[in-house]
Amino acid sequence: FQGLKRFAEAKPEPGALQQDRTVADWKGKRILLTEDNELNWEVASTLLQEYGFDLDWAENGQVCVDMFRESPQGYYDVVLMDIRMPNMNGVVTTGEIKKRYPGVKVIMLTTFDDSDYILSAIAGGASGYLLKDISADSLISAVKNAYAGDTILPAKIAKKITDAAKMVTSDREIRLKKEYNLSDREVEIAIMIYEGFNNRQIASALNLSEGTARNYISAIYLKVGGENRSDAIVKMKKTLGG
Repeated sequence: FQGLKRFAEAKPEPGALQQDRTVADWKGKRILLTEDNELNWEVASTLLQEYGFDLDWAENGQVCVDMFRESPQGYYDVVLMDIRMPNMNGVVTTGEIKKRYPGVKVIMLTTFDDSDYILSAIAGGASGYLLKDISADSLISAVKNAYAGDTILPAKIAKKITDAAKMVTSDREIRLKKEYNLSDREVEIAIMIYEGFNNRQIASALNLSEGTARNYISAIYLKVGGENRSDAIVKMKKTLGG
């Protein structure tokens, strides 16, 4: 979070923070920052506390999971999750938390824009993914938007997810097209369904409206012969030999 340091050290304009809180009062909203670098914790906490958030710190993934277990249900509203940490990495930690507390919003924060990490984190239930070189305004907006239920995917990362989604083997494409008579776009979305992406994540990654994404998904269910997502995945798994 060194890119945020200058914002944390800067003196805000008189009344600026108060005006922001008038728009949306974040007092009492609690963030758990899971980050093994103490300096990053100090920078992020200084900034976010100025905006009214309450913050706790977990120095690795295992500590994060333990803090959730020891806290009342709903105690944490948002988790800012580093990827590479000792004891338990951020992707595994996110999966553990989302299994037990599906309502909590998890935003991945990292210096790496690796496609495998992105796909694994999103498929594991993360609300979004940000690089640590973001601006202070982008971080604050991401936290607020994630809390509101939005998927947080900057253009650079959304493109990586789109590219990764397109990098399916021709064998899988051919099998799905032949078996279910899917269009190219439907194959692309069917693969993402198979990989565990939800409707909102598919729409965001492919730059579609959620309504358009739902229409494609409904058409896929009809062609595959499944009544819902689980049925469709089971049928595709049989077709793909998974």
